[in-house]
Amino acid sequence: MGELNKYAMQTKIEQLADLCKANYNIDPALYAKYDVKRGLRDINGTGVCAGLTNISQIIPGSEVNGETKFGDGQLLFRGYHIEDLVNGFIRDKRFGYEETVYLLLFGQLPKQSELDQFSALLRNCRTLPPSFTRDVIMKSPSDDMMNTLARSVLTLYSYDPNPNDTSIPNVLRQCIQLIAQFPSIAVYGYQAHSYYNNEKSLFLHQPDPKLSPAEDLLCMLRPDRKYTQLEARILDLAMVLHAEHGGGNNSSFTVHVVTSSGTDTYSTMASALGSLKGPKHGGANIKVVQMFDDMKERVHDWTDEEEVADYLRKLLHKEAFDRTGLIYGMGHAVYSQSDPRATIFRGFVEQLADEKQCHAEYALYAMVERLAPQVIAGERRIYKGVCANVDFYSGLVYRMLGLPNELFTPIFAIARIAGWSAHRIEELLCGNKIIRPAYRAVHDWETYIPIENR
Repeated sequence: MGELNKYAMQTKIEQLADLCKANYNIDPALYAKYDVKRGLRDINGTGVCAGLTNISQIIPGSEVNGETKFGDGQLLFRGYHIEDLVNGFIRDKRFGYEETVYLLLFGQLPKQSELDQFSALLRNCRTLPPSFTRDVIMKSPSDDMMNTLARSVLTLYSYDPNPNDTSIPNVLRQCIQLIAQFPSIAVYGYQAHSYYNNEKSLFLHQPDPKLSPAEDLLCMLRPDRKYTQLEARILDLAMVLHAEHGGGNNSSFTVHVVTSSGTDTYSTMASALGSLKGPKHGGANIKVVQMFDDMKERVHDWTDEEEVADYLRKLLHKEAFDRTGLIYGMGHAVYSQSDPRATIFRGFVEQLADEKQCHAEYALYAMVERLAPQVIAGERRIYKGVCANVDFYSGLVYRMLGLPNELFTPIFAIARIAGWSAHRIEELLCGNKIIRPAYRAVHDWETYIPIENR
């Protein structure tokens, strides 16, 4: 055939793509006919039970006579209500993420001496292998830090003297190292992107083992290494709230699926990162911020409820922002009346808004949180209530902290790797089969035609 130029190649690919579109059609009615649970969910949104877990529990409301009654949502880590865990370290004016990691990994709350020893272990694992930053992160900067994280995790396999050993001590070592190293990889990846692609000054600060994970992240990211205690405590809270969320979320389920094949820790975590990168999962907080940026341009009076409600209706009718028909940050697959993470977050967001003089913006968010369920109920048929989820406020927090958009989803990953690690260990200890769901073929049988007769 000879070589094709770039235009000819693109034309040919587009033609082949049309073949894909023509031959990948499945009649939507067949899903109902064969009672297929699309997305492993029932028609009312309830997830199909695909496994058992001790790590965390999501409760959409209360149970009455064996039936779930939608109400205020609850989230438990290892049987402890998230509100109790947060109130514990907030009351003591200490950081909570390392304690949360300990609880998720080992199934019990640590004594002070145990927490001190574990924190020291985590902090001593923060440093990346010699020359890793120069040879891996700096030489191939990406404009997507989730790509940087995934690529770096896969490359760390080559720096591990025993990467394929799936014994629990070895996997625990790998997980602890990755939990500790994720912040440095994400921040250094952003600094490399900012320097090479955006022509900004380059700052590479070494991690500080004296600081909490939230403090250290802010310290590495900022040129002057400065931060306020409120900033660090709210980022720590965000990491706690994002650390785990049941085994059925897309990325944690990915960890179970990939782990069940017997593969290594690095491949497993890279797969989870690929899942979290998607805008329907971890990338949602960026969409919330971008949606509000569009709203602030189109809504002239941020205090006018009717004008704001009209914009929300336009979102639902695909007449505003990205025209997907979604109000980002509103609604959740499980929660109906409230997402406990958003409820906890809300009060601290208001404190940060006071410190950053962002009262008007916070008031707009609060108004949308109040109006959106009413607008959605008026425009759509819904099976359960609609509430703000944790992504609704997390993007605003990161914006007020001065964090770049490129790090919004990586911060989610920096926190969630704690839960991923616990789910990997659980699957290795409790799972004994490769996860392989069934798909029903619906294509008619065809008679083979020799190539000369086609």
